[in-house]
Amino acid sequence: MSERLAALQSWLGSEAGLGASDLEIASGDASFRRYYRVRKGDETWIAVDARPDREDSRPFVKVAGLLGDMGLNVPQVLASDLDRGFMLLSDLGRQLYLGALSDETVDRLYGDALVALVTLQARGPKQRELPPYDRRLLLAEMALFREWLLGAHLGLSLSGADHRLLDDVFGLLADSALEQPRVMVHRDYHSRNLMVTGSNNPGILDFQDAVIGPVTYDLVSLLRDCYIAWPRQRVEEWALGYREMARKAGILTGDQDNETRWLRWFDWMGVQRHLKAAGIFARLNHRDGKSGYLGDIPRTLGYVAAVSLRYQELHPLADFLERNLESRWYAEDAQLV
Repeated sequence: MSERLAALQSWLGSEAGLGASDLEIASGDASFRRYYRVRKGDETWIAVDARPDREDSRPFVKVAGLLGDMGLNVPQVLASDLDRGFMLLSDLGRQLYLGALSDETVDRLYGDALVALVTLQARGPKQRELPPYDRRLLLAEMALFREWLLGAHLGLSLSGADHRLLDDVFGLLADSALEQPRVMVHRDYHSRNLMVTGSNNPGILDFQDAVIGPVTYDLVSLLRDCYIAWPRQRVEEWALGYREMARKAGILTGDQDNETRWLRWFDWMGVQRHLKAAGIFARLNHRDGKSGYLGDIPRTLGYVAAVSLRYQELHPLADFLERNLESRWYAEDAQLV
């Protein structure tokens, strides 16, 4: 047993008040956090080990409170020692959306997730309480694509013209994000962070990086998921259906969000997110030794290529991908997007 795990188990038994209990690994996500399922008799909880020199757990506690106050189904923080990076949470179960989604279940499960998203956007803070999703952050995220996917992973040496092309496209994508109505953004609202629960579905996880930002960000995270793809027509129907839900909830007002503009916001937001995600997947492999996400890069870049071909302003990005990346890096599921 590692020193860290022994310290967590001691804390659970004493300060968290569980006494003797059994631990099993629940999951290890893309961060430096580790999750353990704690069992005592018929009851279970989730213990979190987040070393404070690697992860700050305070945003998790803060956002959990915000979401819980809205009536959303998030883990309750039952005990914590944030200076040591330990938390004890309620257990939302074992069934991720990703393993439950199918043609037969997707409308019901996404329907629940979209209702929860409306609640988050309508009742969540609009400023101050959370950091802004500003131009600096948007551009820094897209820079991960250039540094980690193109550079560290593929070993490409870009020309000055290539760098200018990417700078121009990144600027356009940031402009599109910043012109959208601003709402609370979960920032990782997808099938690996949503749990199927018996009541108040879905359970919502991994919300500690929440910000105030573009209204379509979480929507495209869910509907153009890096881990599962659906036909374009179906995705656009869901996206437009959510637009109507958001209008009825007062999230959108006036004619700022006509259907054409809404789908353009949605599409371009997805390109920004998927460039970031492709860079993160490469970084997880090269920096953190987590190679399991490399298989999700083709689907993720497939979204980028397909959407870029549909908009004249983004054709330079589509051309760049075709010139510099082998098709295996962005061809998977291309017929769907």
